[in-house]
Amino acid sequence: MSAFAAISGQGKNLPSSLKGSGMTSSFETLKSRNSREWQAYRNHEFVCRLGAGTLSEEAFRHYLKQDYLFLVEFARAWGLAVYKSRDLDEIRQGLESLKAIVEVEIGLHVGYCAEWGIPEKALADVPPSSATLAYTDYVLETGLHGDLTDLHVALAPCIIGYGEIALWLQAQPFLKMDGNPYAAWIEMYASADYQALVRSEIEWLDRRLAGLDEPAISRLSRIFANATRLEADFWQMGLDLT
Repeated sequence: MSAFAAISGQGKNLPSSLKGSGMTSSFETLKSRNSREWQAYRNHEFVCRLGAGTLSEEAFRHYLKQDYLFLVEFARAWGLAVYKSRDLDEIRQGLESLKAIVEVEIGLHVGYCAEWGIPEKALADVPPSSATLAYTDYVLETGLHGDLTDLHVALAPCIIGYGEIALWLQAQPFLKMDGNPYAAWIEMYASADYQALVRSEIEWLDRRLAGLDEPAISRLSRIFANATRLEADFWQMGLDLT
C-alpha cells in the first residue's frame, strides 16, 4: 500500500537509505522477533514476480484496485492518529499526513490506475476483498483500542516494508528493469526521497520504543507480527485474484 505522500513532510534532510546509520534501531527488534513473518512478506511470490516482470497484469490491476480502498482506510487511520496525538506537534504531523493522502496521494493513485486502464468509477465500485477488510479493520481496531504507538506499529509493515522491499528487489539476480511494466513501482519505493521517509518513520518509532519494558515490547511485537502477516495476505490476494 502506497504511503509516499502520507509521510512526505517527515523525511527532509534525513538519510536516503536504510543503510549506514551505524545505530541499533529499536524497530529492528520488532523485525528480528518476527523474522519469519517479515521474510514471508518481503520475499512473497507477488513481490518476486513483480521484480522479475512476470507478474500477470490482471494480478497487478487487482492489487491496484484494492490498494485504492486501502488508501481510503489509510486516511481514516491518520485521522485517528490526530485524535490519539499527545501534543500539538503530533496533531500537526497527523493532520499533514491526512491532508497528503486525501489531497495528493489518492489523486496520484487514481491517475496511475488510469494508466493501467482502470477508470476512477471502477475504483469507487470495486468491493473490498477479505484481505483488504482484514488488514484495514485490524489497523483501525488497533488504533482505536491502543495508543499512537500501537497505530504506527500496525502501519509500519506498509510504510517501512515497501521501502525495504524495493531495495531488496534491486539486490536480487532475478530483477529485470528493462521492459518491466512494474519498474516505475520499484523505482518509486527505492528512491532517495522514499528511503528518507522510511528512515523518518523508523526514527519516530525508535523514539517511542526507547525505554519500554519487555511486556510493552512483546505486546507491540504481536501487533507487528499480525500486521506483517496481513500484508503478506494482501500480496496473496493479488495473486489469487480474490
